Amino acid sequence: MKQQTAQKPIIQIKGLHKNYRLKDKEAIALENINLDIYSGEIFGIIGMSGAGKSTLVRCINFLEKPTAGTVIFDDRDLSTLSEKELCSARQSMGMIFQQFNLLMQRNALKNICFPMEIAGVPKADAQKRAKELLALVGLSDKATAYPAQLSGGQKQRIAIARALATNPKVLLCDEATSALDPTTTRSILSLLKDINQRLGITIIIITHEMSVIEEICQRVAIIADHEIAEVGKVEDIFTKPQAAATKKLVYPESKKTQSFERGQYLRIVFDGSTSFEPIIANMIIDLKESVNIIFADTKNIDGRAFGQTVIQMPDDKRAVARIVAYLRNKNLTVEEVCGNDIQ
Repeated sequence: MKQQTAQKPIIQIKGLHKNYRLKDKEAIALENINLDIYSGEIFGIIGMSGAGKSTLVRCINFLEKPTAGTVIFDDRDLSTLSEKELCSARQSMGMIFQQFNLLMQRNALKNICFPMEIAGVPKADAQKRAKELLALVGLSDKATAYPAQLSGGQKQRIAIARALATNPKVLLCDEATSALDPTTTRSILSLLKDINQRLGITIIIITHEMSVIEEICQRVAIIADHEIAEVGKVEDIFTKPQAAATKKLVYPESKKTQSFERGQYLRIVFDGSTSFEPIIANMIIDLKESVNIIFADTKNIDGRAFGQTVIQMPDDKRAVARIVAYLRNKNLTVEEVCGNDIQ
Protein backbone atom coordinates (compact mmCIF):
# COMPACT_ATOMS: atom_id res chain seq x y z
CA MET A 1 0.00 0.00 0.00
CA LYS A 2 1.41 3.41 -0.92
CA GLN A 3 2.28 5.64 2.01
CA GLN A 4 -0.04 8.61 2.44
CA THR A 5 1.94 11.43 4.01
CA ALA A 6 0.44 14.42 2.17
CA GLN A 7 -3.02 14.41 3.68
CA LYS A 8 -4.78 15.57 6.81
CA PRO A 9 -3.11 14.46 10.05
CA ILE A 10 -4.69 11.55 11.89
CA ILE A 11 -3.10 12.91 15.10
CA GLN A 12 -2.55 16.59 15.90
CA ILE A 13 -0.80 17.62 19.11
CA LYS A 14 -1.08 21.31 19.91
CA GLY A 15 0.66 23.13 22.75
CA LEU A 16 0.79 20.03 24.95
CA HIS A 17 2.22 20.36 28.46
CA LYS A 18 2.47 17.68 31.13
CA ASN A 19 3.55 18.41 34.71
CA TYR A 20 3.72 16.14 37.75
CA ARG A 21 3.31 17.23 41.36
CA LEU A 22 6.27 16.03 43.46
CA LYS A 23 5.79 16.85 47.13
CA ASP A 24 6.00 20.64 47.27
CA LYS A 25 7.01 21.33 43.66
CA GLU A 26 6.04 20.57 40.09
CA ALA A 27 8.21 18.60 37.70
CA ILE A 28 7.96 19.32 33.97
CA ALA A 29 7.60 16.17 31.83
CA LEU A 30 6.58 17.79 28.54
CA GLU A 31 6.54 21.41 27.43
CA ASN A 32 4.83 22.98 24.41
CA ILE A 33 4.71 19.86 22.21
CA ASN A 34 3.38 20.46 18.68
CA LEU A 35 3.25 17.55 16.21
CA ASP A 36 1.26 16.42 13.19
CA ILE A 37 1.28 12.68 12.40
CA TYR A 38 -0.21 11.63 9.07
CA SER A 39 -2.38 8.68 8.17
CA GLY A 40 -0.43 5.69 6.91
CA GLU A 41 3.06 6.84 7.87
CA ILE A 42 5.61 5.33 10.24
CA PHE A 43 6.59 8.18 12.55
CA GLY A 44 9.46 8.03 15.03
CA ILE A 45 9.87 9.85 18.33
CA ILE A 46 13.41 9.59 19.68
CA GLY A 47 15.18 10.96 22.71
CA MET A 48 17.51 10.05 25.52
CA SER A 49 16.22 8.48 28.75
CA GLY A 50 14.17 10.96 30.74
CA ALA A 51 13.48 13.22 27.77
CA GLY A 52 9.72 12.64 28.04
CA LYS A 53 9.04 10.41 25.04
CA SER A 54 7.18 7.66 26.95
CA THR A 55 5.06 10.28 28.70
CA LEU A 56 4.25 11.72 25.29
CA VAL A 57 3.00 8.41 23.88
CA ARG A 58 0.78 7.96 26.96
CA CYS A 59 -0.60 11.46 26.43
CA ILE A 60 -1.43 10.61 22.82
CA ASN A 61 -3.96 7.99 23.93
CA PHE A 62 -4.86 9.86 27.14
CA LEU A 63 -3.59 7.18 29.49
CA GLU A 64 -1.95 10.32 30.88
CA LYS A 65 -4.09 13.43 30.65
CA PRO A 66 -2.09 16.51 29.58
CA THR A 67 -1.83 19.41 31.99
CA ALA A 68 -2.55 21.73 29.05
CA GLY A 69 -2.87 21.57 25.31
CA THR A 70 -4.86 19.51 22.82
CA VAL A 71 -4.65 16.03 21.29
CA ILE A 72 -6.90 15.56 18.26
CA PHE A 73 -7.27 11.99 17.07
CA ASP A 74 -9.27 11.22 13.94
CA ASP A 75 -10.94 14.67 14.09
CA ARG A 76 -11.91 14.32 17.76
CA ASP A 77 -10.47 16.36 20.62
CA LEU A 78 -9.76 13.68 23.22
CA SER A 79 -10.14 16.15 26.10
CA THR A 80 -13.82 16.66 25.21
CA LEU A 81 -14.77 12.97 25.20
CA SER A 82 -16.68 11.17 27.92
CA GLU A 83 -14.98 8.18 29.57
CA LYS A 84 -17.01 5.80 27.40
CA GLU A 85 -16.11 7.71 24.23
CA LEU A 86 -12.46 7.79 25.29
CA CYS A 87 -12.42 4.01 25.77
CA SER A 88 -13.86 3.65 22.27
CA ALA A 89 -11.17 5.97 20.87
CA ARG A 90 -8.44 3.95 22.60
CA GLN A 91 -9.67 0.82 20.81
CA SER A 92 -8.55 2.58 17.62
CA MET A 93 -5.06 3.02 19.11
CA GLY A 94 -3.31 -0.29 19.73
CA MET A 95 -0.24 -0.26 21.96
CA ILE A 96 2.80 -2.51 22.39
CA PHE A 97 5.39 -2.24 25.14
CA GLN A 98 9.02 -3.07 25.89
CA GLN A 99 8.12 -5.88 28.32
CA PHE A 100 5.27 -7.32 26.17
CA ASN A 101 2.68 -7.18 29.03
CA LEU A 102 1.13 -10.54 28.14
CA LEU A 103 -1.18 -12.31 30.59
CA MET A 104 0.89 -15.23 31.85
CA GLN A 105 -2.13 -17.42 32.69
CA ARG A 106 -3.50 -17.19 29.15
CA ASN A 107 -2.17 -18.91 26.04
CA ALA A 108 -1.33 -16.97 22.89
CA LEU A 109 -4.80 -17.28 21.35
CA LYS A 110 -6.54 -16.13 24.53
CA ASN A 111 -4.11 -13.23 24.98
CA ILE A 112 -5.09 -11.98 21.55
CA CYS A 113 -8.78 -12.49 22.33
CA PHE A 114 -8.58 -10.46 25.55
CA PRO A 115 -9.16 -6.93 24.11
CA MET A 116 -12.00 -8.30 21.98
CA GLU A 117 -13.64 -9.75 25.10
CA ILE A 118 -13.51 -6.30 26.69
CA ALA A 119 -15.01 -4.81 23.51
CA GLY A 120 -17.89 -7.32 23.63
CA VAL A 121 -16.95 -9.29 20.50
CA PRO A 122 -18.70 -12.72 20.41
CA LYS A 123 -16.34 -15.54 21.41
CA ALA A 124 -16.45 -17.37 18.07
CA ASP A 125 -15.72 -14.17 16.14
CA ALA A 126 -12.91 -13.26 18.53
CA GLN A 127 -11.24 -16.65 18.13
CA LYS A 128 -11.52 -16.48 14.36
CA ARG A 129 -9.94 -13.03 14.36
CA ALA A 130 -7.21 -14.18 16.76
CA LYS A 131 -6.27 -17.08 14.47
CA GLU A 132 -6.05 -14.68 11.51
CA LEU A 133 -3.73 -12.43 13.50
CA LEU A 134 -1.57 -15.37 14.58
CA ALA A 135 -1.09 -16.14 10.90
CA LEU A 136 -0.31 -12.48 10.18
CA VAL A 137 2.54 -12.44 12.72
CA GLY A 138 3.82 -15.87 11.65
CA LEU A 139 2.86 -17.84 14.76
CA SER A 140 -0.09 -20.00 13.72
CA ASP A 141 1.55 -22.98 15.44
CA LYS A 142 1.76 -21.19 18.82
CA ALA A 143 -1.96 -20.74 19.53
CA THR A 144 -1.90 -22.94 22.63
CA ALA A 145 1.55 -21.87 23.87
CA TYR A 146 1.81 -19.83 27.07
CA PRO A 147 4.09 -16.78 27.37
CA ALA A 148 6.60 -18.73 29.47
CA GLN A 149 7.04 -21.10 26.52
CA LEU A 150 7.79 -18.32 24.03
CA SER A 151 10.97 -16.44 23.15
CA GLY A 152 11.17 -12.66 23.50
CA GLY A 153 10.55 -12.14 19.80
CA GLN A 154 7.57 -14.51 19.84
CA LYS A 155 6.10 -12.70 22.85
CA GLN A 156 6.37 -9.40 21.03
CA ARG A 157 4.70 -10.87 17.95
CA ILE A 158 1.80 -12.02 20.12
CA ALA A 159 1.67 -8.56 21.69
CA ILE A 160 1.50 -7.02 18.20
CA ALA A 161 -1.29 -9.39 17.22
CA ARG A 162 -3.18 -8.47 20.40
CA ALA A 163 -2.74 -4.75 19.65
CA LEU A 164 -4.26 -5.32 16.19
CA ALA A 165 -7.24 -7.26 17.52
CA THR A 166 -9.63 -4.30 17.59
CA ASN A 167 -8.67 -3.08 14.09
CA PRO A 168 -6.88 0.07 15.25
CA LYS A 169 -6.04 3.00 13.00
CA VAL A 170 -2.85 3.74 14.94
CA LEU A 171 -0.27 1.43 16.54
CA LEU A 172 1.78 2.97 19.38
CA CYS A 173 5.10 1.21 19.99
CA ASP A 174 6.80 2.24 23.24
CA GLU A 175 10.41 0.96 23.14
CA ALA A 176 8.99 -2.19 21.56
CA THR A 177 12.40 -3.61 20.58
CA SER A 178 14.57 -2.47 23.49
CA ALA A 179 14.44 -5.85 25.24
CA LEU A 180 15.33 -7.80 22.08
CA ASP A 181 18.62 -8.81 20.50
CA PRO A 182 19.64 -7.16 17.20
CA THR A 183 18.51 -10.03 14.95
CA THR A 184 15.11 -10.27 16.63
CA THR A 185 14.80 -6.48 16.55
CA ARG A 186 15.24 -6.48 12.77
CA SER A 187 12.58 -9.19 12.38
CA ILE A 188 10.08 -7.24 14.52
CA LEU A 189 10.76 -4.02 12.60
CA SER A 190 10.29 -5.91 9.34
CA LEU A 191 6.96 -7.22 10.63
CA LEU A 192 5.82 -3.72 11.61
CA LYS A 193 6.79 -2.37 8.20
CA ASP A 194 4.84 -5.18 6.53
CA ILE A 195 1.78 -4.47 8.70
CA ASN A 196 1.99 -0.78 7.82
CA GLN A 197 2.17 -1.51 4.09
CA ARG A 198 -0.47 -4.26 4.03
CA LEU A 199 -3.02 -2.74 6.41
CA GLY A 200 -2.28 0.98 6.09
CA ILE A 201 -2.06 1.40 9.85
CA THR A 202 -0.25 4.49 11.13
CA ILE A 203 2.65 3.42 13.35
CA ILE A 204 4.34 5.60 15.97
CA ILE A 205 7.71 4.33 17.16
CA ILE A 206 9.05 5.55 20.52
CA THR A 207 12.74 4.71 20.92
CA HIS A 208 16.17 5.88 22.06
CA GLU A 209 17.93 4.01 19.24
CA MET A 210 18.74 5.82 15.99
CA SER A 211 19.17 2.44 14.25
CA VAL A 212 15.46 1.74 14.79
CA ILE A 213 14.51 5.12 13.29
CA GLU A 214 16.67 4.65 10.19
CA GLU A 215 15.38 1.11 9.68
CA ILE A 216 11.66 1.80 9.60
CA CYS A 217 10.55 5.45 9.93
CA GLN A 218 9.73 8.00 7.25
CA ARG A 219 9.67 11.02 9.58
CA VAL A 220 11.05 11.59 13.06
CA ALA A 221 10.74 14.02 15.95
CA ILE A 222 13.66 14.50 18.33
CA ILE A 223 12.66 15.24 21.90
CA ALA A 224 15.17 16.73 24.34
CA ASP A 225 14.72 18.43 27.70
CA HIS A 226 10.97 17.78 27.49
CA GLU A 227 10.58 19.73 24.22
CA ILE A 228 10.58 18.92 20.51
CA ALA A 229 14.03 19.89 19.26
CA GLU A 230 13.53 19.04 15.60
CA VAL A 231 11.09 17.33 13.23
CA GLY A 232 11.74 16.17 9.69
CA LYS A 233 12.18 13.42 7.16
CA VAL A 234 14.61 10.76 8.33
CA GLU A 235 17.00 11.34 5.43
CA ASP A 236 17.08 15.10 6.17
CA ILE A 237 17.74 14.53 9.85
CA PHE A 238 20.65 12.19 9.07
CA THR A 239 22.26 14.40 6.44
CA LYS A 240 21.55 17.89 7.80
CA PRO A 241 20.79 17.79 11.54
CA GLN A 242 20.07 21.27 12.87
CA ALA A 243 19.47 21.08 16.61
CA ALA A 244 22.27 20.28 19.07
CA ALA A 245 20.25 17.38 20.49
CA THR A 246 19.83 15.93 17.00
CA LYS A 247 23.54 16.21 16.24
CA LYS A 248 24.32 14.37 19.47
CA LEU A 249 22.09 11.48 18.39
CA VAL A 250 23.28 11.40 14.77
CA TYR A 251 26.96 11.93 15.62
CA PRO A 252 27.52 10.40 19.08
CA GLU A 253 30.51 11.70 21.01
CA SER A 254 32.04 8.23 20.97
CA LYS A 255 32.46 8.55 17.21
CA LYS A 256 34.31 11.86 17.31
CA THR A 257 37.97 11.98 16.46
CA GLN A 258 40.72 14.17 17.83
CA SER A 259 41.35 17.65 16.41
CA PHE A 260 43.87 17.97 13.61
CA GLU A 261 46.12 21.02 13.34
CA ARG A 262 47.53 20.39 9.86
CA GLY A 263 46.38 19.05 6.54
CA GLN A 264 43.52 19.60 4.12
CA TYR A 265 40.28 17.75 4.74
CA LEU A 266 37.19 17.16 2.65
CA ARG A 267 33.75 16.26 3.95
CA ILE A 268 31.79 14.07 1.53
CA VAL A 269 28.04 14.17 2.17
CA PHE A 270 25.92 11.20 1.08
CA ASP A 271 22.34 12.46 0.72
CA GLY A 272 20.63 9.45 -0.86
CA SER A 273 21.24 10.53 -4.43
CA THR A 274 23.89 7.82 -4.89
CA SER A 275 23.67 4.07 -4.56
CA PHE A 276 25.45 2.35 -1.69
CA GLU A 277 28.77 1.63 -3.45
CA PRO A 278 32.47 1.90 -2.48
CA ILE A 279 32.98 5.33 -4.06
CA ILE A 280 36.14 6.22 -2.13
CA ALA A 281 37.75 2.85 -2.85
CA ASN A 282 36.88 3.21 -6.53
CA MET A 283 38.29 6.73 -6.54
CA ILE A 284 41.63 5.54 -5.16
CA ILE A 285 41.81 2.82 -7.81
CA ASP A 286 40.72 5.07 -10.70
CA LEU A 287 42.87 8.10 -9.82
CA LYS A 288 45.74 6.21 -8.19
CA GLU A 289 45.71 8.77 -5.37
CA SER A 290 45.87 7.85 -1.70
CA VAL A 291 43.66 9.49 0.93
CA ASN A 292 43.32 9.00 4.66
CA ILE A 293 39.79 8.34 5.96
CA ILE A 294 39.53 10.39 9.15
CA PHE A 295 35.86 9.90 9.98
CA ALA A 296 32.99 7.95 8.50
CA ASP A 297 29.34 7.64 9.46
CA THR A 298 27.22 6.42 6.55
CA LYS A 299 23.97 4.49 6.77
CA ASN A 300 21.94 2.44 4.32
CA ILE A 301 18.32 3.65 4.42
CA ASP A 302 16.00 1.91 1.96
CA GLY A 303 18.97 1.03 -0.27
CA ARG A 304 20.34 4.57 -0.42
CA ALA A 305 23.41 6.01 1.27
CA PHE A 306 23.09 8.77 3.87
CA GLY A 307 25.72 10.32 6.11
CA GLN A 308 29.21 11.68 5.73
CA THR A 309 32.86 10.74 5.36
CA VAL A 310 35.82 13.01 6.05
CA ILE A 311 39.08 12.33 4.22
CA GLN A 312 42.57 13.82 4.57
CA MET A 313 43.92 14.89 1.20
CA PRO A 314 47.39 14.53 -0.32
CA ASP A 315 49.67 17.62 -0.39
CA ASP A 316 49.59 17.85 -4.20
CA LYS A 317 47.09 20.58 -5.20
CA ARG A 318 46.54 19.01 -8.62
CA ALA A 319 45.69 15.69 -6.98
CA VAL A 320 43.23 17.47 -4.70
CA ALA A 321 41.53 19.11 -7.68
CA ARG A 322 41.23 15.74 -9.45
CA ILE A 323 39.73 14.13 -6.36
CA VAL A 324 37.17 16.92 -5.89
CA ALA A 325 36.18 16.77 -9.55
CA TYR A 326 35.83 12.97 -9.39
CA LEU A 327 33.56 13.11 -6.35
CA ARG A 328 31.40 15.92 -7.71
CA ASN A 329 31.03 13.99 -10.94
CA LYS A 330 29.42 11.30 -8.77
CA ASN A 331 26.80 13.91 -7.70
CA LEU A 332 28.23 14.09 -4.19
CA THR A 333 28.39 17.22 -2.05
CA VAL A 334 32.02 17.96 -1.21
CA GLU A 335 33.24 20.70 1.14
CA GLU A 336 36.56 21.62 2.67
CA VAL A 337 36.66 21.47 6.48
CA CYS A 338 39.14 22.43 9.15
CA GLY A 339 40.56 19.81 11.48
CA ASN A 340 38.74 21.32 14.44
CA ASP A 341 35.38 20.94 12.65
CA ILE A 342 35.73 17.20 12.11
CA GLN A 343 33.26 15.12 14.11
